Amino acid sequence: MKLLFLGDVMGRAGRQVVAERLPALRAEWGLDFVVVNGENASSGAGLTADHAKKLLAAGADCVTLGDHAFDQKEMLQFIETEPRIVRPLNYAKTAPGKGARIFTVGGRRVLVVQALGQVFMKRPFDDPFSVVDGVLKGSPLGGSVQAAIVDMHCEATSEKMAMGHWCDGRASLVVGTHTHIPTADAQILNGGTAYLTDAGMCGDYDSVIGMEKSEPMRRFITQMPKTRFEPASGPATLSGVYVETNDRTGLAERVVPVRLGGRLQEQRP
Repeated sequence: MKLLFLGDVMGRAGRQVVAERLPALRAEWGLDFVVVNGENASSGAGLTADHAKKLLAAGADCVTLGDHAFDQKEMLQFIETEPRIVRPLNYAKTAPGKGARIFTVGGRRVLVVQALGQVFMKRPFDDPFSVVDGVLKGSPLGGSVQAAIVDMHCEATSEKMAMGHWCDGRASLVVGTHTHIPTADAQILNGGTAYLTDAGMCGDYDSVIGMEKSEPMRRFITQMPKTRFEPASGPATLSGVYVETNDRTGLAERVVPVRLGGRLQEQRP
C-alpha cells in the first residue's frame, strides 16, 4: 500500500495548502490511504465540523486530533456522527468518539490509532503504551489488518521514539505530531516499522510553530501576554511522510519525508 500522513494542519494557511495539494497528490503518487492531523486546523485550536468536512473532501481518509481535540465544542457532537475522525485513545474515558478505527480501502483494512504522550503535557493522560499495545494485539498486522498507523501526539522526542520501538514490527508507521517541526530521522526500524519523530505542520513556517511571530516573541521576552495568538497566514508548506508497505506483512518497505511549497526545501518520494 501507498500511505501518506500529513502533520498538524495549522489554521487557514494549512487548510488551504491541503486543499490545493492533496487531490493532485492522491492521483500523482497513487495513494491508497491518507491520514491528516487536524487538531489545529480551526484558528490554531481544535477542529470545527466545517473544516473537518473540507479536509475529508480534499482527500483525507481519516483525520486525527490531539490534546486540542474538543477546543471547538461542536466536535463533541460531530465526532459521534463522523467515523473518519479519530481522537486520542487515552483521552478521558467519557470522551465521545474513538481513539482507534479500522478503515476498509480496496478490500484492505487499515488501522489508525492515536495516543497522547504524558511528558511535558499540561493535562494528565492515561499511559499511552498500554492502550496502544491492547489495540495492536487485537488487530495484528498482516492478519486482521493490512496496515496500521500510529499517530503519537506529544511533546517529548524521547517518548515518541520509545513508542516507535514499542510498536516496531506491529505497525506500518509510527509518526509523531504536536510540535509542528519536521524532524530528519525518517527510517525503517529493525522490525520493519516506518518511523518519524515529527511530521511537522501544514502551515506557514515564517512563524513561531505556526503562529504570527510578534505575540509569542513578546511573551518570551516579557513573560506577559498582550493579545491572543493568531495563526500565521503566509504561504504554507505541506509537511508529512510517505510510506510504502508490503501487502502481505503490512511492514514498511520505503519511507520518505514530504515537504511541498512554502519556505522549506522541497522533498518528495
